[in-house]
Amino acid sequence: MELREFLKEAANKINITLTDHQLEQFLLYKDILLEWNNRINLTAITDPEEIIIKHFIDSLTCARYIKDGQRVIDVGTGAGFPGIPLKILFADRIQITLLDSLNKRVKFLNEAVASLKINDTNIMYARAEDAANNNQHRENYDIAVSRAVANLAGLSEYCLPFVKLGGFMASMKGPKIEDELKSVKKAMEVLGGSIEKIEKITLPMSDIIHAIIIIKKVKITPHNYPRKAGKIQKNPLC
Repeated sequence: MELREFLKEAANKINITLTDHQLEQFLLYKDILLEWNNRINLTAITDPEEIIIKHFIDSLTCARYIKDGQRVIDVGTGAGFPGIPLKILFADRIQITLLDSLNKRVKFLNEAVASLKINDTNIMYARAEDAANNNQHRENYDIAVSRAVANLAGLSEYCLPFVKLGGFMASMKGPKIEDELKSVKKAMEVLGGSIEKIEKITLPMSDIIHAIIIIKKVKITPHNYPRKAGKIQKNPLC
């Protein structure tokens, strides 16, 4: 099957209809990703169909939790997932910030965003724990999304300080999340979060199961959080 049709059909299976322009943007994104991947390590996935399913479609599975007009931050975006696919889908209907702490990846993100001609996209080179203590960003977003590999307690400490009261955090995880969920109660109490929904999704055209954990911001996060990265990793709130 032609890649364009493969992408279109995969998106349809998660109830997303991509325009011709969006299809072209995704295919260009794939080309830029593979080109840069020869220079810096962005992804271990290099097969075009696997990129479509495991990166693009996986990123779009959290689109149902995003609304027009929202300010979105992608914490630890890496090669732009899920932020860039979401921005391609919503186009001018959302504002998005892509946050990453590695300068090489930030250079890639700048080129990708420029080549894809997507507006209202802010690329921020910073550590999450530093950016979250900046008044321009702290509790200033409707939703924080992340596909980062940190445990849920640590990830919540990185993400929830960015989210305004009443907003949400969407954590994209693998299928085995039960142990993380058991140990996240203290983090929710301290950081002001409340788990609203856990959804498990089988990615189309595959047997891959991923989970999306939706956490609502119900209280202001105390100003002494997030802590420095070393403390978050060595002593998670659990």
